[in-house]
Amino acid sequence: MRQVFSLFKVVLAAVLIAAVCFASDAPTVTVKGYVLDSACAFTKGLSKPISQACAISCAKAGSPLVILAADGTIYWPIADTTPSSGQNPKLLPYAGEKVTATGKVYERGGSKAIVIEKIEAQTAEK
Repeated sequence: MRQVFSLFKVVLAAVLIAAVCFASDAPTVTVKGYVLDSACAFTKGLSKPISQACAISCAKAGSPLVILAADGTIYWPIADTTPSSGQNPKLLPYAGEKVTATGKVYERGGSKAIVIEKIEAQTAEK
């Protein structure tokens, strides 16, 4: 029984090491787009937020904020910590605005998520 338990610990350690190695392979990218609530991004087919007040109101009511890129890609902000945490506090100052966010992007089943390392409002283009 001890041998089985020891083998289990070795296999578990190997799996955890592999998971950490693969997770760190996520590419760091820069994403430009609007911060808006996820419900509007999906149900209303918006290309930009209705208003800053609307995005803030939805976020404060619990709707997760996302970044909607110009090509229609929706990036779900996530934490890379365990336990994980919501990212609305990080995005709320930019709700309804165009941003540039840099971080590691993960893809799974057609969804994209970003661990934001840096975010800033885009300056107005002239």
